[in-house]
This record gives sequence, C-alpha cells and structure tokens, in this order.
Amino acid sequence: MSFTQRSIKGVYPSVKVNMGGVVLDQPLPYRGLDMVDPFLLIHHWNDVLPGGQHQSKVGVGPHPHRGFTPVSFIFKGGVHHRDSKGHESIIYDGGTQWMNSGYGIVHSERPAKEFAQAGGPFELIQFWVNAPAKHKFDPANYQPLSAEDTPMVSSVDGKINIGIVAGNFLGKEGPIDTHSPLLTLRLDIAKGGNMQIPIPEDYNVVLYPLDGSLRINGERDLKAKDMTVFAKDGEGITIEGLTPTRAILLAGKPIEEPVVSYGPFVMNSQKEVMEAIKDYQDGKLGTLEEDFG
Repeated sequence: MSFTQRSIKGVYPSVKVNMGGVVLDQPLPYRGLDMVDPFLLIHHWNDVLPGGQHQSKVGVGPHPHRGFTPVSFIFKGGVHHRDSKGHESIIYDGGTQWMNSGYGIVHSERPAKEFAQAGGPFELIQFWVNAPAKHKFDPANYQPLSAEDTPMVSSVDGKINIGIVAGNFLGKEGPIDTHSPLLTLRLDIAKGGNMQIPIPEDYNVVLYPLDGSLRINGERDLKAKDMTVFAKDGEGITIEGLTPTRAILLAGKPIEEPVVSYGPFVMNSQKEVMEAIKDYQDGKLGTLEEDFG
C-alpha cells in the first residue's frame, strides 16, 4: 500500500509550569511556537494525590471560559465536572470531558470525591482548541464521553489500540461534536506495535507521548513528553512502539483567524477580550455554586 509520510517539522520538549500550585508538563505553547492552529495549549498533569483531602480543596474551582473548547483526556483517577449550565458528571480512566465554551460558561474541575479522600494516581491531559469566529458566541455545551462509549480500532498486529474521540478514523466516527474539522485520538502502543496513521492532508497534526518511546516514520525516535509537529506534506505518519507507550494525536484543519487571548478568554480582537472580561464581571457568563454534600 502506497503511503506518503509527513515529514517532521519540529520536536518540542515539555517544560514544567506551575498553575496555582499544581506543577504540570506543558509542550504547547513553547518558545517561538504560540499555537498549532487550531490547538492553543496542551497541559499534562501526572501526580499522586495524598488522600485525606476534602474535594473542595483540590483541583480547579469555578472559573470562566469564552471562545474556545477546553478538553480533558482522563488517564488515571476521575474528574468531577460542574458548570453554570447545570451539567455535572464524573469521568474516569479512558474517558473525555469536552466543553465548547461558546458565549461563556463557568465550570470547575476537581478530582472525584473518592480520589480526594483515598488518594492515589491521578493523570490527565487538557488541551485547548480554538473556535472559529462564527462559533465563539454559540451557547455553551458540555459533552462527557466514557471509555466504554469511545470507539476503538486496533492495528493489524494487535499491538496498538486507538480510541477515537472526535473525527473519522479508519471508517469509525468519534462521538464528539466539534466546531471545526478535527481528529483527536488516544493511543495505547505495545512494544513492537507498528501502524500507519492516515491524517487528512490539510490538517495540522501534533503527537505527544505521555510515557515510553516511539519511532516515527521508521527513522526518528521520540521520547516521553516530547511533542512532535508534522509538516502538511503527506498522507499521514507511521508509528512504532520502542517501549510500551501512551500517546495522544491531535489533528485539525487550521482556522486561520486572528487570535487574541487573555487567561480563560480566546477571541479575535482585543475589544472582544475586554468585552468578555466585563461580561464575566457582570455575571453574564453565569455563576456556579458547588455542592459538596
């Protein structure tokens, strides 16, 4: 089978960042790389919760968003989502929390009560996807996706299993509704697993291994927490597991619009950012009173 491989545009090692006392690995943005359109940010939180904590004292409390989509892939533990639209759910290992913030929403993201109390391994990746201007003021919505409801495909050798969260991959469709064309995948790769990953040729694409190590296109080795950005010059990439590896692949059609961001607001102009701040201060993005009963 003929398969034109994309060349590697750049490899970006994660840096440690402190977000409100939580130390995270951040591969995006990176020095000289503000975004990979439409992806704005990738944060990887991998920790062991000490236990004996009240849920109200862990995680991220109520905060606003407008103009983009924050997404969480949960790998270990459980994340309790609450928001000002009345949505509430807990998603565990292998699941996804996908929130189109649109006009505005206030939400909180905390480890599930039992994890806060008992402690244990806790790991997630959150990434931000820009929204096109025509969707930045849509009503906000929240889409939870469990591991059981995530469509899966496997490599011919059976050593790579891929969860399809959004987009079409090898004839299967991810359940998540997106504002722009995307392909977002979760990969579990055994040592020796080998697979061609087709990607639409007009999509930008990044690959980030949480752990382990990979060989890309049979020639470049990639270690854990190094993000690879690929050029738009081929039909996809080939991956091979050098060790057991978990990874995410994020691909999307570039939106190609101006981006002006300030904290939790991602808009097209400074004026729109200032309006978002004022609307939040005026309560127009909603309020969230958390119930820990």
